[in-house]
Amino acid sequence: MDRHLNVTIERDVPAVMRDGTTLYADVYRPADGEPHPVILVRLPYDKAQAMLISYAHPVWYAQHGYIVVMQDTRGRYASQGDFYPFKYEMTDGYDSVEWAAALPGSNGKVGMYGFSYVGATQLLAAVMKPPHLTCIVPGLTGSQYYDGWTYNGGALALSFALSWSLNLSMDTAHRRQDAELEAAVSAGFPNTASLSYMLPLTEFGLLKDSDIAPYFFDWLAHPTYDDYWKQWSIDSRYDQIEVPALHFGGWYDIFRDGVLKNFNGIQQSGGSEIARDNQKLVVGPWYHIPWSQHTGQIDFGAEAHGIFDDLQLRWFDYWLKGIDNGVIDEPRVRLFLMGDNRWLEADTWPLPNTQETPFYLHSDGRANSLEGDGRLSRDVPGDEAPDINVFDPHYPTPSFGGHSCCFPHISPMGPADQRPVEVFHTVLVYTSDVLENDLTIAGNVTATLWATSSTVDADFTVKLVDVYPDGRAINLTEGILRARYRDSLEVPELLQPDEVYQLTLAVGNTCNVFKAGHRIRVEVAHSNFPHWDRNTNTGNVPAADTYSDMQVSQHLIFHDHNRPSHITLPVVEGL
Repeated sequence: MDRHLNVTIERDVPAVMRDGTTLYADVYRPADGEPHPVILVRLPYDKAQAMLISYAHPVWYAQHGYIVVMQDTRGRYASQGDFYPFKYEMTDGYDSVEWAAALPGSNGKVGMYGFSYVGATQLLAAVMKPPHLTCIVPGLTGSQYYDGWTYNGGALALSFALSWSLNLSMDTAHRRQDAELEAAVSAGFPNTASLSYMLPLTEFGLLKDSDIAPYFFDWLAHPTYDDYWKQWSIDSRYDQIEVPALHFGGWYDIFRDGVLKNFNGIQQSGGSEIARDNQKLVVGPWYHIPWSQHTGQIDFGAEAHGIFDDLQLRWFDYWLKGIDNGVIDEPRVRLFLMGDNRWLEADTWPLPNTQETPFYLHSDGRANSLEGDGRLSRDVPGDEAPDINVFDPHYPTPSFGGHSCCFPHISPMGPADQRPVEVFHTVLVYTSDVLENDLTIAGNVTATLWATSSTVDADFTVKLVDVYPDGRAINLTEGILRARYRDSLEVPELLQPDEVYQLTLAVGNTCNVFKAGHRIRVEVAHSNFPHWDRNTNTGNVPAADTYSDMQVSQHLIFHDHNRPSHITLPVVEGL
């Protein structure tokens, strides 16, 4: 027992999986010797680190009457086996829950928490229905691992995929006792932005020559939503999840839309009545790490302080201890309304009284850059000339802020002034008049573009921006569509050059008040790099192309009566 903490700590406790592989955990117990419920955290980021980067230390939970188990997942740190993302988390999750339930001092009830991949280890365990799993708290995690995790609209989430692979590779090199390789990948991790320029990605030497991250190259080899991805998708297995869940998300998090989809999916299709009736959702103004009132360039005020530990402790107290603390009677949905910087409560997502409202693109044919003539309004366009844009993949439009992962000093994350991007003539900029009244949006943003491309493939990106009276242009959400995936993420189809296509882009969910005196802005471009990889415009898999393969593409964006390109905002009345 640690005499200073009144908690017993047992390190490297073995758990044998069904195939004989041993996983190791650190176990924190209250020192009173009484039976207690178990909280299990299964992480690939070192059980000794104990997720202190975002949560209270396990000792804190133990002091509140829980046996806390921090377990290294297969092939990570102390645990045996080979690591491959997602591959073993269903069966290992089931086996680990049942092992934890049988630990000395356990009362047989097991809850789980954790964010990002540690949210995935919860959901993948839950689909296996381990009998002693009672509730979960998955934070900032996806609904599947193709769209919304590794890819978006068919484009590779390059900054995330590359930096995550480099990060994971540090421990793999350490386990091999290859100090030179460990130093190389450790140095590469913070330099992801520079390394993102290397082509072809399929020959990325820092990872490939050592075969240290084979999964990265498998991701590149599966650019469509095929069986490789479907084997561990969550959103096709909601009917297998039978436990209550408290879902945490962030409006600037890479997995934001997956969190919202998981909440609704289990609520509507969960495998038990107790699951369907007991899904909760909390979304704050945060990006992936850290969770604070200070996100990127914006201070969202004192109400945006991280609230995870206190709330999930109440959740565990109710489900694992039976304490009637009222948490289950509170509204199902709690959302941070940016702009007003306050919390909203509701019982559904999207919110009631939401009206899908189109805002149309307008110009006199030269919306290029912040200094162009692009306009945005609710008026349907008449007879207007299209805007002309050119994309050279040698010079991609740079990412400023956004929804990548996982550290803001490594990947483009959070709110940031977009004017350094908007000055490029390769970015089309459409701005509304100054708003006379507040305009509140909460929900999914989509964009519809009528467009041509001179090449057989092209990327189209759309960004929604809140323009402040002082000129700051703060991004809210963005999306991308690789045009070959316009009709299907499973069966791509190349473009016919110079033919007009109607393209629909998922721009993502947000919750924001455009205050009176502000303006609404939409950016249209053909890259957002290194958030997403560059399209080489050849029709090949971009990751396999070299610089010599790249083709320059020319595009027309139409906004006339018959081809009214627009963004659709979820306008909410009465808040």
